[in-house]
Amino acid sequence: MSGEIFNRLIKKIKSYHPSDDLSMIEKAYKLADEAHKGQLRKSGEPYIIHPIEVAYILADLELDIESITAGILHDVAEDTHYTIEDLEVMFSREVALLVDGVTKLSQIKYKSSNKELQKEEIQAENYRKMFLAMAQDIRVVLIKLADRLHNMRTLGFMPPHKQKEKAQETLTIFAPIAHRLGICKIKAELEDLALSYIEPEAYSELEDQIESRLGERLEMIDDIVNKVKEQLKLGGIEAYVEGRPKHLFSIYKKIVNKNKTFDQIYDIFAVRAIVKNVKDCYAVLGVIHEIFTPMPGRFKDYIAMPKSNMYQSLHTTLMGFEGIPFELQIRTEDMHRTAEYGIAAHWKYKDGKVEGKAQDKSEEKLAWLRQILEWQREMSDNVEFMDALKLDLDVYNDQVYVFSPQGELLTIPKGCTPIDFAYHIHSDIGNKMVGAKVNDKIVTYDYTIKNGDRIEILTSKSAKGPSKDWLKIVKSTQAKNKINQWFRKQDKEEDIIRGKELLELGAKQRGFNLVALMDTQCVDTITQRYGLKNWTAVCASVGHGTLKEKQIIQRLIDENVKHHKIEKPDIKTDKEILQEHQEKSEHTEPEPYNTGKSRSGIVVEGIGDISVRFSKCCRPLPGDDIVGYVTRGRGVSIHRTDCTNVEHMPDDEKERLIDARWNDQQNISRTYITEIQIVGTERMGIIVDISRVLTDMRLDVKSLNARTTKAGEVLFNVRMEIIHTQQLDEIIRKVHQIPDVLEVLRVAG
Repeated sequence: MSGEIFNRLIKKIKSYHPSDDLSMIEKAYKLADEAHKGQLRKSGEPYIIHPIEVAYILADLELDIESITAGILHDVAEDTHYTIEDLEVMFSREVALLVDGVTKLSQIKYKSSNKELQKEEIQAENYRKMFLAMAQDIRVVLIKLADRLHNMRTLGFMPPHKQKEKAQETLTIFAPIAHRLGICKIKAELEDLALSYIEPEAYSELEDQIESRLGERLEMIDDIVNKVKEQLKLGGIEAYVEGRPKHLFSIYKKIVNKNKTFDQIYDIFAVRAIVKNVKDCYAVLGVIHEIFTPMPGRFKDYIAMPKSNMYQSLHTTLMGFEGIPFELQIRTEDMHRTAEYGIAAHWKYKDGKVEGKAQDKSEEKLAWLRQILEWQREMSDNVEFMDALKLDLDVYNDQVYVFSPQGELLTIPKGCTPIDFAYHIHSDIGNKMVGAKVNDKIVTYDYTIKNGDRIEILTSKSAKGPSKDWLKIVKSTQAKNKINQWFRKQDKEEDIIRGKELLELGAKQRGFNLVALMDTQCVDTITQRYGLKNWTAVCASVGHGTLKEKQIIQRLIDENVKHHKIEKPDIKTDKEILQEHQEKSEHTEPEPYNTGKSRSGIVVEGIGDISVRFSKCCRPLPGDDIVGYVTRGRGVSIHRTDCTNVEHMPDDEKERLIDARWNDQQNISRTYITEIQIVGTERMGIIVDISRVLTDMRLDVKSLNARTTKAGEVLFNVRMEIIHTQQLDEIIRKVHQIPDVLEVLRVAG
């Protein structure tokens, strides 16, 4: 059986390949047949049939020998004992790289304990590899698409939940990618197959309705085709004219998106005229408009304004016989080949070799791929990358054509705003934007750009940068990424400044000058220990709160002592303190908790009279779960159990942790210092509203500081005395109700 399919493949290749030397293909088949021997698909058929069918789909796209060879071998490295290195030795480096590009990343491990998140990350990582491979050789994704197409054709043998999962993934990612690359031949079949599993009832009903009217509609289309042929012949225009039914998914989308019934969808068939040159395309349009009435607003010139996937054609919707509309597509032979094969058309053989300027042309056209690669560099988070990719692919079919002030024609996603346009031009234009004009009139930021608009972005050198509100307005993934990137950079700069200040203060509290502690060798040890690039990254982490300044200062002191840069400070070691704590516990009467009075309102297990203090890193309050930490000569430090310092404490220091609890009776009259941060929109009177809430609750406010961010938000930091977390929750709830307050946070330290 596999032999027959292979012979069919060879026959297909010979129909377009100029050479009789297909020895590489034959060698790949023999190796794959031997490697997959004994392996079966879910259908029960030999596994070798799958790679041969994948190769046949590639041959149907008229790809080169290396691509088809890689198609036959694409599962060998993953499912058999052969490696990529083996394939490079046995075939070529080119074939090995193609196979490696489509091999699934099944060995990736992630720390996430959430299975769904882990699955999403693995999937996103696979797509990252796909796009990186595309950057090196676009044929990788063509093989991947062929692999997915054959899997979809045989999806019926999978369990129902797998069928829906694969179909949804195909509709969300693979069909849009096929469209982006212009391969309508594969895109249409992927969409129809996916629909048959996602909405089987709707698919079946649609199929029956089309079948019931097929004879009637085919007769009508034949009459139209004959009429068009006759008129073009009279006009001296040589053309190939055909009628074809539109694929089911495109009809289904019209029914759903436009809320119509099948009876209201008339253009379920299209007529196509293929001519010799561009001049004839427009000549056909003139002839056709003389015999059929064009429908207003339904003409599209994709020749003058090609789609981003290189598609070119004239589209016009005409009123046919008996008042039934139909669509006519007019294109040249080259345009038709690009429409069917897309980027794959550039690997078609011509006179024994690949077309000369294929690589250059594809690089010019695939700006979208370069954008994807830019995202990969900017996004470390796999899930963020996946969301961006889905969002971008979701709008792949809707574009508008606009003009710059200089008259340059540009393509942007449908629904975009002037902010999107600004970031489409350049990041600096977007970051310095202060307004926009459309067709010489000032417009709002949320104006929806329309076809033919001439857009001018107004900028200012003194602009503060984008606003976070813009993220709610923009539609394009590119603009959202650029705005988020700007805020990450600004936040990082603020974190670095804050981190340096905290480290300097931390060193001063220990009696040191920070600069004196920053020996190159000691700093290098610190950065390596925490996996950071340099000292600036350490400062940023401290400013952000990921690392604590006391933790870093102690490490610096320890490293300086170790390398004899400074003398050892007069502080007890961990071992000495633990030993002292153990000896004291042995001479204390055993009791589950110290029941003696404590000014701190804390009781600690197994400890008698000991100094207790509250950590400033998490500021625990009655009602918080707490834990004690035996410090170096300064008693017990009380932390919240969810404190960052406790959670990231090295194992050797966790031995210092001891149980602690609140003395509820003693905490009735005691107050504790805490701090909240209020994030709001800058407006007159907001500080009065906040003060009124704090006064009404009779709070003892110790300090209230306010500052404005570059994003136009105002931050209030309030330090006050309270008695319990319940009181804090009530404060946060009431402040949150103040108009223009966006967020209220409890400050950890």
